[in-house]
Amino acid sequence: MKVTYPKVKFDSNKRVFVTFYQNNKRYRIFNGSKINSKIYPNSYPISERLKMGNLLASEVYQFLLSGLTLDKVKVSSLIKPNMTDLQYLTLALNNKTKENYTKKYKEMLQFVYGKLIEELKDAQIQPIHIENVLNRYNSESSFNTYRLRLSSLINEARKLGMTSNPMQGIKSKRTKAQMHKPFDNVNETLENIKFYNKQLYLCCLMTYGCLLRPHREIRELTWSDFSDDLHYIHLSGKRNKSGRNRIVPVPNYIRVLLVKGEPSHNIFSGKPQPLNKDYFKTLWSRFKRQSNLIENGQTLYSFRHSGAIEIFKRTGSITKLQKAMGHSSINVSLTYLRGLEIAELKEVDMPMV
Repeated sequence: MKVTYPKVKFDSNKRVFVTFYQNNKRYRIFNGSKINSKIYPNSYPISERLKMGNLLASEVYQFLLSGLTLDKVKVSSLIKPNMTDLQYLTLALNNKTKENYTKKYKEMLQFVYGKLIEELKDAQIQPIHIENVLNRYNSESSFNTYRLRLSSLINEARKLGMTSNPMQGIKSKRTKAQMHKPFDNVNETLENIKFYNKQLYLCCLMTYGCLLRPHREIRELTWSDFSDDLHYIHLSGKRNKSGRNRIVPVPNYIRVLLVKGEPSHNIFSGKPQPLNKDYFKTLWSRFKRQSNLIENGQTLYSFRHSGAIEIFKRTGSITKLQKAMGHSSINVSLTYLRGLEIAELKEVDMPMV
């Protein structure tokens, strides 16, 4: 691969920097720390910075010719001789928590890391340690979730140089399909919730009518997420599970309840900060205890499931359902439908005599 000699430039504050391309990515560095160089041009008087910048460019060029990348240098500077599995795992956790993952995902990584080190008798990780952590959970879905998180940490540790693979041979458990319980009496249930708590009512109504997820997508909504006429909600990929930008229509029966506030304010709290993450979960639990309408297996998400059934029954289109639900692919929607109480066969499909 051809290596182009770096360029030396000044920014608007008279700071010198070296710019270059590596793996089709443009870099700008103001000192040599990222390539393990001790040249800091901007610590010199302005009149001498260009000369020092040229020295830095020369070292950058030698660095590029070596075939190393900035990422490799960053990792290698942290790796020490004879590191233990626990040290690799700790470094892996630090790397993961610096990445652009959700707060919930990072918390889960820290949780399983803590559970794993509780099991360690020494600094080396054995499969039995992984199994002891996972076997605390009877639920297949919980077992598989924690297995994935541990696997993510172990894989990162192995990338850094850990030679053992304690995840080897530990397979995920086969989960039984669970039937989500939709509402047969959506209107009656919503009316009861409206009488109980207006904010919970709006959350449930939007879960049903906009098919958004209640605990994050709806709870964190601000008025700037709505179009000026309140007909649409715009969510960036960072704000929803699919990771894609979504534009969601807002039905009229929801719009009439909305009174637009300051753009940066949350629609429920009326402040820049959203309500706490367990707010609607707690309200729902309290409502459920005093209600005689809610059946076993019905949750806040049951309004989303009920809305999905309504769309599919009315349109018969899996593509429209996929777009409405914000699923990343039709395969996800098909898997989702298999868990809903929708009969795939009709009477006319059955054998005739």
